[in-house]
Amino acid sequence: MALAPDALRHPESPGVLLGPRRARPWFALLVVLVAGEVRAADTCPSLFADGAPPVLTNPRLAADTASLCYDAFAVLHSGTSRTPLYAAERLTRGSVAAARRVDRADAFHDEDRLPPDARARIEDYVHTGYDRGHMAPAGDMPTGEAQAQSFSLANIVPQNRAFNRGLWAAIEESVRRFAGERGEIFVVTGPIFEGRTAQSIKGRVLVPTQLFKAVYDPARAEAGAYLAPNRADADWQAVSLDALRDLSGLDVFPTLPDAVKARAMSLPEPREYSRGDAAEGRQRPREEDWGAWARAELLRILRRTLRDVLRSIF
Repeated sequence: MALAPDALRHPESPGVLLGPRRARPWFALLVVLVAGEVRAADTCPSLFADGAPPVLTNPRLAADTASLCYDAFAVLHSGTSRTPLYAAERLTRGSVAAARRVDRADAFHDEDRLPPDARARIEDYVHTGYDRGHMAPAGDMPTGEAQAQSFSLANIVPQNRAFNRGLWAAIEESVRRFAGERGEIFVVTGPIFEGRTAQSIKGRVLVPTQLFKAVYDPARAEAGAYLAPNRADADWQAVSLDALRDLSGLDVFPTLPDAVKARAMSLPEPREYSRGDAAEGRQRPREEDWGAWARAELLRILRRTLRDVLRSIF
């Protein structure tokens, strides 16, 4: 049986497990200083269920990791895969409603809180055929600043383009709607790398074979996870947290009772992705406002079309 975390290998030396880097003394000091800054920034327990971050159950995942805290999500980043191992969020009815009002403005950028050789670079993704796929989605971010932070490459994995814009986008939207219905949920999203030698882009960034999005409803003590392969013809399945732990090497909600982890909750069926009137929470305009509404809608569509064209090029 191929266990995903055991397959993490250095992308520049396939087949060789990456251990601690052998650094020159001056560089080792720099890494220590940067790592200390990153750990000091990990001050966002409100984003984790019961204030407890996910636990790595496979020690091979722990090498070269750094915790990063942002306004609306937290990330555990791996310098081995140069991707996040997970992104954690707390979604509420209010935060989802606020996120609907934030226009998307793509601003992908390197994460300068990470050592240069441990992080992905913008050029790693150019002309690879893969999307830069968010783990904490831009569409979840309740402010413009939080959305800008979500475009850090520390929150990004290589995703199949059709999968990212199809089924995965539908899963993200369904989870937002679910948060609106339930009032409050905790979400942990991450990649899984399967196979004895993981594929990479530009010899640097590992490509996930599967992605998961785990959901916990504290009011009803229910939890489960979406699991889907990172490919164009992907389908999804609901799995328990126990099954997810065996696949990913992560106990995503470590404080939950065993009975909750053993049973997958009923997750909403992913809807075809749409940010139309119902998704955006917009009301139908009065007749006298129709012209202004139509102009605003046309501008929104043009912005989105331009964004998609630019994303397909770069």
